[in-house]
Amino acid sequence: MDLTIHQTYLPQNDPDAALAFYRDTLGFEVRNDVGFKGMRWITVGPPDQPGTSIVLHPPAADPGITEDERRTIVEMMAKGTFAAINMATKDLDGTFERLQAGGAEVVQEPTEQPYGVRDCAFRDPAGNLIRIQELR
Repeated sequence: MDLTIHQTYLPQNDPDAALAFYRDTLGFEVRNDVGFKGMRWITVGPPDQPGTSIVLHPPAADPGITEDERRTIVEMMAKGTFAAINMATKDLDGTFERLQAGGAEVVQEPTEQPYGVRDCAFRDPAGNLIRIQELR
């Protein structure tokens, strides 16, 4: 099999804040921005990886989700426990400094983990956890 990760989805509850964070703070390019019935799906990705994208989506747009489930999703997003993504960079310290200077919410400064990676962590405007690992 020859599989790649093409898209992953992260919820966003403020499209403009999500766009500013992923485009302006992380430096991702905007690949698509689609509105439908007052909601927005924004596709972003690293400029040098055209085949890998993150779709920032309305968290409860699925018609199969119940009202109780929608409330749970909103509560979990507010706590920062609903969604996460791991990214990687060769320059962890430089990336950390850039994100911190851009006003990103720091969860963890660069740290050598006991499980063999060095990483840091931030939250995006919707509360999603972003862990950034150092490539070695």
